Amino acid sequence: MNDVLTTTFFSILAAGFFVGVVVGLTGMGGGALMTPALIFLGVGDAATVVTADLTAAAIYKSGGAIVHAREGSPNFTLAKWLIVGSVPMALLGPWLVHRAAGGDPETLDTILKECIGWALLLAAATYAIRLYINLRRVRSGAPDADPDPHIRPIPTLLVGALGGLLVGITSVGSGSVIMIALLMLYPGLAAVKLVGTDLVQAVPLVLAAALSNIALNGLDWSILIPLVLGSTPGSILGSKIAPRVPQSVIRRGIVIVLTMSSVALLDKAGWGPLGKDETHPGLIAGIGIAMLVLVPIVWGLIRKTQGLPMFGSPTVAELDGDFGRTDRAPRRVDTPD
Repeated sequence: MNDVLTTTFFSILAAGFFVGVVVGLTGMGGGALMTPALIFLGVGDAATVVTADLTAAAIYKSGGAIVHAREGSPNFTLAKWLIVGSVPMALLGPWLVHRAAGGDPETLDTILKECIGWALLLAAATYAIRLYINLRRVRSGAPDADPDPHIRPIPTLLVGALGGLLVGITSVGSGSVIMIALLMLYPGLAAVKLVGTDLVQAVPLVLAAALSNIALNGLDWSILIPLVLGSTPGSILGSKIAPRVPQSVIRRGIVIVLTMSSVALLDKAGWGPLGKDETHPGLIAGIGIAMLVLVPIVWGLIRKTQGLPMFGSPTVAELDGDFGRTDRAPRRVDTPD
């Protein structure tokens, strides 16, 4: 028993619980938060962490997909084309990375950390993109909800392929990146349909990515078990207290954390411009402070391009909602990574 209940076990349990609460509160990126958290905890190399995170995601995403399928909310035709594109690339992605590493574990760890770093930066950017899309929708008049849009197979398949490759390699992107692409391709799709469709396509995607990574890296049960034990009650608690917590502020905090984490991972991997010989904690902290100061100013300038004053309504909190939703639509449209 003492071999199981170690400090590492409780560290992973606590990290899983914390990330689960955040995901339950905001619906934002479980993979984008959990993967770097486990890497920084030092519980395993990047390949081991990605494999455990994907396996845990395959477990908890299945429950959400079953609920949405029973309620009839997914667009199964849209999900089908996403799956056709994503599953083969999710299976292939880990093998491509291992081949690029040439069988050297240190090289593999470095490549994965760089890939995860860039994926986190992309995940953070999707939040800003979504706000901008909603701002444009507000100014032009939100499109009417379309429960059965005309499906565009080729663009949808390509979105699935990109998401599958990203998830297979890094475990990041099944919610944030694919969700933004769906918003741009099908702007009239109701929020409940977006969430249900994304969850349904994410299950085979994450499962394929997990199986491919397990085949290559094995599965570390000492990471998976506390991860599942912590994240499941955390997500339930977060969902229950979500109506009483301002998600907008938390989401903006998450974007700053994701950006700082991405730079920290690139730094840890010795990415070219940052150098291989030393880390730069001052730079990482400076990026966080700069975002706190500069992002509101940049957002104000973007508002002006839409004919709005720099500050005022619609606020970021209002844009976090789903404009034009019906009373049956959910309060938020993101899904976890």
